[in-house]
Amino acid sequence: MGRHFLRPGGASTVRPENRIAWSSGALLLLLLLNCSASRQGAVPLKGDFEKLRERMVAEQLRARDIRSPRVLEAMGRVPRHEFVPNSAKGLAYEDHPLSIGEGQTISQPYIVALMTQVAEPLAQHRALEVGTGSGYQAAVLAELVAEVYTIEIVPSLAQQASETLQKLGYENVHVRHGDGYAGWPDKAPFDIILVTAAADRIPQPLLDQLADGGRLVMPVGQVGGIQTLTLVIREKDRFKKRQITGVRFVPMTGKVRTPPN
Repeated sequence: MGRHFLRPGGASTVRPENRIAWSSGALLLLLLLNCSASRQGAVPLKGDFEKLRERMVAEQLRARDIRSPRVLEAMGRVPRHEFVPNSAKGLAYEDHPLSIGEGQTISQPYIVALMTQVAEPLAQHRALEVGTGSGYQAAVLAELVAEVYTIEIVPSLAQQASETLQKLGYENVHVRHGDGYAGWPDKAPFDIILVTAAADRIPQPLLDQLADGGRLVMPVGQVGGIQTLTLVIREKDRFKKRQITGVRFVPMTGKVRTPPN
């Protein structure tokens, strides 16, 4: 699903001059790569993508507030360019979202890393993602946990994501087309639930399917405006909430749009 980061909170705020320097450097590098690709009549070469991915991790993630070694390593392994259309592959490692069709986007790398870091994934965890989109977030999770269950409400995106994940060998990712509001009850409970679309409330079925000690991360707030990336930690029958930062996500669709009783 489409989403993008607005501003890191607290001490992690990126200074404007650093963001401009990165954008200028990235633009120069991409121009050089695109010139090379156009001479060959192809998108950038595999080695070029690897260099861009290394730079993404160093300058967009590690230089900000992404500190988890496991998350940084996973972001460095997953080929983001495989999850975008051919026309956008040369921009796959830029610091912004990209269109994937159906009015949706793939998140900027930072917000994927941030949500993953906040979820604190462990190797034995089982994760649920609501809003598969391109499949990129699911692939990052798949590098870090035992099993990933991901639900996409747009049929064509669910099919495309499933094919991409299978092609890349992510056998521990299970994709389903459907309304993520209801979660995936027959596979619950989940240690991690990531919701990659915004709503004015967290669906109760997702809270019910969160394991004791589990962590749910979701943008909550006004649809079409600025939302708050929110962390929920379950402690038996209690749910502790913590606000992370301001974000802007596409709206969650389906049953969540129906006013609660």
